[in-house]
Amino acid sequence: MTLRIVCVLLAAILLPGCNKDAASPVIPPPVALNSDAMGLFCGMNLLEHPGPKGQIITTSRIDPFWFTSVRDTVAFTLMPDQPRDIRAIYVSDMARATSWEDPGATNWIDARKALFVIESRKQGGMGAAEAVPFGNRAAADAFVAANGGKVVSFAEIPSAYVLGSDTAGDQTEHSDVRLN
Repeated sequence: MTLRIVCVLLAAILLPGCNKDAASPVIPPPVALNSDAMGLFCGMNLLEHPGPKGQIITTSRIDPFWFTSVRDTVAFTLMPDQPRDIRAIYVSDMARATSWEDPGATNWIDARKALFVIESRKQGGMGAAEAVPFGNRAAADAFVAANGGKVVSFAEIPSAYVLGSDTAGDQTEHSDVRLN
């Protein structure tokens, strides 16, 4: 009887350690861009607009929130009235895009790992200033050489750039309200 209690106690102590990954949240994969993707803020089909796109996957929805621009994607993460149960943020990796007009349906990158060119001459899908995402520094630097701007990380994108005017003239640093 005592041996049985000792075995049960050992199992209770040792078994949880066998599955350490169970405590880590699983990040859902991106959804391929398709004809059903409608921009959250504009209500327009993403396929009808050039430039990089975004999608945010939350716990409370089956389908992602879609965005016609990366600028809108980042803005969503800063707006206090938007859902806070963000599980993943994906943006078009323009280093792997066919062209500005065809940013790709499956070349998504985790926004928190991407590099962004801001303040360039390129405008996003809705004609506003854009934060152009890249999966590697060389591609981002080449884009800057051709289109102007500067390279920043996700956390370094100023809130005024994505929440401000279309020209993003007031580009002050944002307070740390973005989800990590």
